[in-house]
Amino acid sequence: MNMNLDILKSTTRRHFFGQAGVGIGAVALGSMLGREGQAAPAVSAAEAMKARTAMRPAKAKRVIYLHMAGSPSQLDLFDFKPTLQKFSGQKCPQELLDGKRFAFIKGVPNLLGTPFKFAKHGQSGAELSELLPGLARVADDVAIVKSMTTEQFNHAPAQLFLHTGQSQFGGASLGAWATYGLGSESQNLPGFVVLASGGKTPDAGKSVWGNGFLPSIYQGVQCRNTGEPVLYVTNPPGLDRAGRRETLDTLRALNELQAATVGDPETLTRIEQYELAFRMQMSVPEVMDISREPQHILDLYGAKPGHKSAADGADDPRPGYTGSDAAFANNCLLARRLIEQGVRFVQLFDWGWDHHGVSPGEDIVGTLPIKCQQIDRAVSGLLTDLKQRGLLDETLVVWGGEFGRTPMQQNNRPDVTWLGRDHHPFAFTMWLAGGGVKGGQTYGETDDLGYYITRDKMDVRDLQATILHLLGLDPWTFAYTFQGLENRLIGPEGKAKLHPQLLA
Repeated sequence: MNMNLDILKSTTRRHFFGQAGVGIGAVALGSMLGREGQAAPAVSAAEAMKARTAMRPAKAKRVIYLHMAGSPSQLDLFDFKPTLQKFSGQKCPQELLDGKRFAFIKGVPNLLGTPFKFAKHGQSGAELSELLPGLARVADDVAIVKSMTTEQFNHAPAQLFLHTGQSQFGGASLGAWATYGLGSESQNLPGFVVLASGGKTPDAGKSVWGNGFLPSIYQGVQCRNTGEPVLYVTNPPGLDRAGRRETLDTLRALNELQAATVGDPETLTRIEQYELAFRMQMSVPEVMDISREPQHILDLYGAKPGHKSAADGADDPRPGYTGSDAAFANNCLLARRLIEQGVRFVQLFDWGWDHHGVSPGEDIVGTLPIKCQQIDRAVSGLLTDLKQRGLLDETLVVWGGEFGRTPMQQNNRPDVTWLGRDHHPFAFTMWLAGGGVKGGQTYGETDDLGYYITRDKMDVRDLQATILHLLGLDPWTFAYTFQGLENRLIGPEGKAKLHPQLLA
């Protein structure tokens, strides 16, 4: 049986011309657009042109997204509530409980004020917790959004919704969308790089930096700041670089034959991935070596070359957290080095922000200050360093979790004495800086208990639209056809809106 002949016989004329977009012309167009930084290769000509026509003038050329997996408490860091302090320890009003679903709270919990002091900082008068002295020093560079809200109240669905626009697996992540639309400015590094710290990956797993329905070349490449930076990129024992080149040339010829015969665009993606991996063998070790940085820059971030976190490999790393752990600081410095080399989207995931108060590693009083020590100096150092290098104006920095924490104390373990808060989707805080954002402001407001938003509500769709808009991509027309649907990061309804007050 001639399988190729059978395939050709079963292919209609319309289907043939639809598939023809992945031929040599599409490869050439994708390659040219990729070099121009307009669109990356391995898509059809139609999809590449569609991405290009969705573009508009950009304020940001690149993104550094800092995700605190588990969700930090906005009430202990950003959103001080004197009324909540006044009634702390008293029973929560019933109207705040009726008809609500909580992840863990049972019955009628007590209200919980913050154990930390707050003060105003900068010309903007941003009110911040004593746990964030570094951020306080750069308060006038950031826009603090106190009015974020989401549709999801459990970690994995909320993380997926925030980063892919879908609460279920299968969506394309923010970084994948950005590199699909804009490509990479580097020929030797991936357009989308992921760095993780805290001892674990997010609850939603690697799908939060996956490509979803986009060609797999757009998925995030996870790099490690100790040991081998990217797994399986180095040559195996007994194979030198010349031998690797000869092997890849043979594979390329076979894959090109496969692509010409079957027309599967993923075959073209495979060719590009092999070639990129070969180029990365030389470029990645250099860019990942932070020991090349002068001491004053290492001190600015709190970075430590060669540092290996004690959290790595632990079943539950939280009880062993220390404020001196430099894993996140190293990743922040790496993020700056990566965007300098043309990486379009750098995503940092820091695990360990889920403070329920039911174990030693989930205590607001004990563990939250440690987590803040791990990230605060690094974050302020990143913003300072970007600014002094003239990179902040063209680099959008985003910080936050997947939802907020309740104004009530979690009460499903009455036998414990630790303080904690449950998941809260109705109001939480994020901040943005650089890349076309108007810094030095606090946007949005919550009620006296920090339970509901009372002004300038901004949901996850709005945040996604804002990021795309600042990158020069129209959130409402920027789409990718999959299973007969024009898929968009902001969802098929297109209900997202921009918030002009946040934009410079």
